Amino acid sequence: MSKQTVLGRVTQLAKANINALLDQAEDPQKMLDQLIRDYTNNITEAETAVATTIGNLRMLEADHTEDVDAAAEWGRKALAASRKADELRASGAAGDADTFDGLAKVALGRQLQSEKEAKTAEPTIAAQTEVVDKLKSGLDSMRNKLTELKAKRDELVARAKTAQAQNTMMDAVKNIDVMDPTSDLARFEDKVRREEAKALGKQELAASSLDAQFEALDDLGTSSEIEARLAALKSR
Repeated sequence: MSKQTVLGRVTQLAKANINALLDQAEDPQKMLDQLIRDYTNNITEAETAVATTIGNLRMLEADHTEDVDAAAEWGRKALAASRKADELRASGAAGDADTFDGLAKVALGRQLQSEKEAKTAEPTIAAQTEVVDKLKSGLDSMRNKLTELKAKRDELVARAKTAQAQNTMMDAVKNIDVMDPTSDLARFEDKVRREEAKALGKQELAASSLDAQFEALDDLGTSSEIEARLAALKSR
């Protein structure tokens, strides 16, 4: 995967509007599950590509540092050779002095080459650093989006379960309303009251019959008393 491909995909995913995607989805939970898988896979691929890009950048930086250090080292060698040439020339050894001046020139040539290589690499290093920074930022955004996706998925699942439980409860309430058990209770109460009334009627009837028996007994007693008094009158 090229850097541009990675950068484009990272940027696209990082800017994804999750809420808008959810609004367009027929099954938001399935869509979130798929997005989570896509994000996870793309993050893994992007991490590998970014790691490679960072590795290449660090190699360029190391080469640049090596060129800068080499330029400085060749500069020191050129200076040392030039001073040696001046000392020899001052002592009358012109031939040896020329040899060391030649060495100084060679060192200066190497210094120029190292400086040129370092300077040539600097724009590439700057561009690569910018790409790496963008990739790192994009990866951070993707990771944040993945966390947001998982939270949305968990929230959606929880809401779905709550809605299902509420629907189940409302269905049960609806069934209770349809059956209206209070009407059955009312009918049972009426039956109990009828039984109670029947019992009261029987008690009242029994009491009435008993009173009649006692009244008959009283009448019998009165008749006997009359007969006894009549017999007493006759005996006088």
